[in-house]
Amino acid sequence: MPEQASISAINQPFKFHKSWNELLDSNEFVKVFLSDVLEDYMVKQRWYGGKSSQLKYIELAEYFKIQQHGEIYFGLILEVNFVEAFYQHYFLPIAFVTDENFAQNDRILPIEINNRKGHIIDAVNLEAFRKLVFERIATAEPKDTTKVQYHKSHLFENKTYQSSRCMGVEQSNTSLVYNEKYVLKFFRRIFADKNPDYEMSRFLSEKKEYKNTPSYLGSINLVDSENTNLTIGLLQELIPNEGDAWTYMLKELHKVFSNLEYKNINIDTLPNTELYQRLTIQDIPPQIIDWAGLNLFNQIKTLAKRTAEMHIALGSEFEETAFTPAHYNGDYSVWLKNKMLHQFQNRLNAIENNMHKLDGLALVLANEFLDKKNRIRKRFVDFDWTKLKGERIRIHGDYHLGQILVKQNDFYIIDFEGEPESTIRDRKVKQPPLKDVAGLFRSFHYAIYATVFNNGKTHYKANQEALFKASEVLYRYITGLFLGTYVTETQNANLNLGYNQERIFILKYCLLEKAVYELGYELNSRPEWAVIPLKGISNIINH
Repeated sequence: MPEQASISAINQPFKFHKSWNELLDSNEFVKVFLSDVLEDYMVKQRWYGGKSSQLKYIELAEYFKIQQHGEIYFGLILEVNFVEAFYQHYFLPIAFVTDENFAQNDRILPIEINNRKGHIIDAVNLEAFRKLVFERIATAEPKDTTKVQYHKSHLFENKTYQSSRCMGVEQSNTSLVYNEKYVLKFFRRIFADKNPDYEMSRFLSEKKEYKNTPSYLGSINLVDSENTNLTIGLLQELIPNEGDAWTYMLKELHKVFSNLEYKNINIDTLPNTELYQRLTIQDIPPQIIDWAGLNLFNQIKTLAKRTAEMHIALGSEFEETAFTPAHYNGDYSVWLKNKMLHQFQNRLNAIENNMHKLDGLALVLANEFLDKKNRIRKRFVDFDWTKLKGERIRIHGDYHLGQILVKQNDFYIIDFEGEPESTIRDRKVKQPPLKDVAGLFRSFHYAIYATVFNNGKTHYKANQEALFKASEVLYRYITGLFLGTYVTETQNANLNLGYNQERIFILKYCLLEKAVYELGYELNSRPEWAVIPLKGISNIINH
């Protein structure tokens, strides 16, 4: 690769004598643009996912025009190469602005084009760009065969541009709000295939009319030089909401734990129940209802119904092969075991290297994990697909309380991109629907323990050991009611989850997988929370 200019300290703009719409054809410009100025800009962005790796250099993999009526912007697909010998692709739309007061924090490169001084900036900062993109989707033809393909859903009719703003809350993508009614999500990390979020959103909205997810309204896809379809943007309706289900659950659970003192509840006398026992509200003892409140359990029931309805929609397709249900087979079994053994070994190394950071119950459970590592590994290997009668379907894949919006005692499911650590191909593998259920159960477990961690020393009188005991009782009733509601709904709709023993086997397998996955994050980021996935692992291997 040619030696790159080192221009981090430049004050004077680079001068180019080409017009803006010819600029990307200039090798000199590309060389300057891809220098450490762009590197400095990229590593500061919230959506940049390579912060834990060492950036080596950036190449321009692809560029294209985003244009209308002679107004031109450029979309860049940047290949970021790392010292650790891997690369990632990112989408960056760029614009040229001459107003000195504009976008002072999002400037990438000072530049002079045909005697006009200005800056190259991320185009999402420019209202003219946001308006153009909206209008290209709103006026899209049914069949777009150009390089940049705009698509408009039949659900998005006769819409005119009124306003736009950056949402500014996400980490991995950039979302623009239009007319305070629609959201366009620009995917920053780009994969060599259609994004699962686009595929799932369009399928659920247009084909299945599933109501509890934002309606798919349109998209932008790029056909690259290798004829691969890349998803750049996804337009959906904006769901007015009261926040996500994680925040909602933390508030509700704080009330539940405050009730221990307020209602003078003796934790040792709380009636318990079996793990993974299917329950109805009528099965929950009056003492538990009195402690946690009927409202919490009614909300769990609603969430279970919405989850079941999502899986019923995803499992009821018989034409589009990407969504038709599949049985378990040898290929899936090999894929799953390889993935799990690799992940398990990674986490085993992490726990051995981080034991010195643990104490109390976390240390006890970590030692149990190491003592029983062969038993855990055997759990992952003992996946005999020949005994499984249920079906695999496309699933959410990264389902937790943060991916669910709360609106007027109902729930709306968002963000179908899949598990961040997985490849794009792995995210599209058909999986047991109970994997999503396991993801949510782990999220409930987290929410309960996070409530204890965040408030235990300041708001609750009981000691941590007693609060952990109450946590486990509450977790069993919440998951039992969810499971009872979910299984009834799916059975009534003929979604094949397999027989009862099979369901429990799959659920425990997926719970173990999720808890082991979480363990790596906690050991690296906040070791005091490692007790949560360790407790989840202990529950499963001792049950």
